[in-house]
Amino acid sequence: MNAATGETRDPATIHQPVLLDDCVRLVTSGLAKAAHPVVVDCTLGLAGHATAFLKAAPNARLVGIDRDAEALALATERMGREGLADRFIPVHAAFDEFTDALDAHGIGRVDAAFMDLGLSSLQIDETDRGFSYSHDAPLDMRMDVSQPLTAARVLAEYDERALTRIFRTYGEEKFSKPIAREIVRRRQEHGPLATSAQLNALVDEVIPKAHRPAGNPAKRVFQALRIEVNGELDKLARTLPQIALRLGAHGRIVVESYHSLEDKTVKSFMAQGLKADVPPDMPVVPPDARPFFRELTRGALKADEAEIAANPRSASVRLRAVELTRPLPERIIERFERDTRPGETACDGRGTSARRRRGGRN
Repeated sequence: MNAATGETRDPATIHQPVLLDDCVRLVTSGLAKAAHPVVVDCTLGLAGHATAFLKAAPNARLVGIDRDAEALALATERMGREGLADRFIPVHAAFDEFTDALDAHGIGRVDAAFMDLGLSSLQIDETDRGFSYSHDAPLDMRMDVSQPLTAARVLAEYDERALTRIFRTYGEEKFSKPIAREIVRRRQEHGPLATSAQLNALVDEVIPKAHRPAGNPAKRVFQALRIEVNGELDKLARTLPQIALRLGAHGRIVVESYHSLEDKTVKSFMAQGLKADVPPDMPVVPPDARPFFRELTRGALKADEAEIAANPRSASVRLRAVELTRPLPERIIERFERDTRPGETACDGRGTSARRRRGGRN
């Protein structure tokens, strides 16, 4: 249901999956090796990819995880209309609750896990949640509206140093410091920013016109706030090792990223299993140090001109996939288990760190 209009929303018309054919091939082509394959879509969204996976693999079950309750409800309805409900398990959670989600449903091993990172079309088009700089709305930006941290709260409570770090790290914004300084000055004199239009106007005043990238000058600031509010990069770094620890024989990890920080995290994680874990001058590689992943994409796949023309949101996509070729070595298991634990990653507004609870629900 559209909150603004009261109209029923059809997921198939709201969202156009990116690189759908490639994703289906990478996720499902290895499932024939499993008797009762299980696929996990960690970012279910409106189930565009998920329905295609189940149709391509009629003997598979799919666990669909999403922290957005509205998206999860729409996806579940879609599965019912498509006749796929009996092979679909919906889970309302953040994707870094991957292990807990499987345990709750008695699932030990999975044969493929898929992630389509970033915002869904539903969230981009939802004008009352403040994700987009194209519409004036309250600065919310929560993917899970049950969590207390919002973009408005970040802008109202974080100090200049913390805001600068967020905009520089998550938005790669060259003018992070002057933007942060103006936010703090403005809230001291006039009160905190509350709407996307106010933030747009502030960034427009701060960034010199001669130094602006193409498009809206506030784009990077909005991206940075969204990542901070939802803990996206921290969650991604904790989720990938959880997936690897649950992969069955020949299990696959398939990930679509949309900006460099996401792709860097995915690439770095996969690289751990794509090369021998020995010094470069070592003449013989012990069996335990040999690679445990096989690359399925030869780097990152990108959308071609035809797909970009049909679906502009695919322009920045990077698709990477690996397959597990042997059981994880014990030292890798220990490393991945350590990497799944929440770290000191969230800023507390004073330029220092504050521990986030697992799943980001403070």
